[in-house]
Amino acid sequence: MMLPARHLLAIEGLHQTAIAGLLDLAESYLLLNRSGKTQRDLLKGRTLINLFFEDSTRTRTSFELAGKRLGADVINMSVSTSSVNKGETLLDTAATLNAMNCDLLVVRHGQSGAPALLAQKVDAAVINAGDGTHEHPTQALLDALTIRRAKGRIEGLTVAICGDVAHSRVARSNLHCLTALNARVRLIGPPTLMPAEVARLGAEVFHDMAEGLKGADVVMMLRLQRERMSGGQVPSAREFFRFYGLDAQKLGLAAPDAIVMHPGPMNRGVEIDSAVADDPARSVIAEQVEMGVAVRMAVLDILARQQPRLA
Repeated sequence: MMLPARHLLAIEGLHQTAIAGLLDLAESYLLLNRSGKTQRDLLKGRTLINLFFEDSTRTRTSFELAGKRLGADVINMSVSTSSVNKGETLLDTAATLNAMNCDLLVVRHGQSGAPALLAQKVDAAVINAGDGTHEHPTQALLDALTIRRAKGRIEGLTVAICGDVAHSRVARSNLHCLTALNARVRLIGPPTLMPAEVARLGAEVFHDMAEGLKGADVVMMLRLQRERMSGGQVPSAREFFRFYGLDAQKLGLAAPDAIVMHPGPMNRGVEIDSAVADDPARSVIAEQVEMGVAVRMAVLDILARQQPRLA
């Protein structure tokens, strides 16, 4: 299979066939990982740089492990956000990366569009590991793989994405991914935490948790991102949990076999109750982490195949 571009910057615009192909390849890597085998020669001689302007232990470690399992030389570059205060700095970084002859570049940045800007300036294939409130494509892919494995399909399912939708790149990527795969998506949250452009996103919007969760097959909770909020968007953690936090009572409104997801890190007792998050019969949060490595192996594999080896 091939992706339509040499980078993976967003799910929006990806055709259903490309998404399904990535999930199928990731499935094969999942089975390979579980067997204890690796493909260490696939990216031998290739250099993968993790360039993280925002902290994320889970995503960075997942990409690092994926790269190493495929045999790449992996370099982690953590950049202090305080030193990145001008657009020129990002372009200087691009020039430095080009001088390193990097093949694959994984970028997380607090500003929407930063990975796309880098993609215009570097020779490497760029993977967006989260940019501002824009997108987080590999998270959506691993969530889709988790759902597909738990439910056997995605088409026709009702997926409720709940909480801080306005600040969530995970919600946006999942919305594009799941609708492309013909799932029915509901967005649930207070009006203050819904994006202004919500009407054109192609999802049903609910401000009442009970109504939104009714009959849902998948309940995906989102982290309350206080660091991106202006004052007054949520009254208090206790109030938020009362109306929009997932507990056993609210989960009871969803389908009897509904699964529970969370991209992490979790604010327990704020967006999700610990008893629900740790319920082995309903929660697939641990599986999401496992799927992350397999999905990122698939993405690195495909982009490396499309990327000519640098001299």
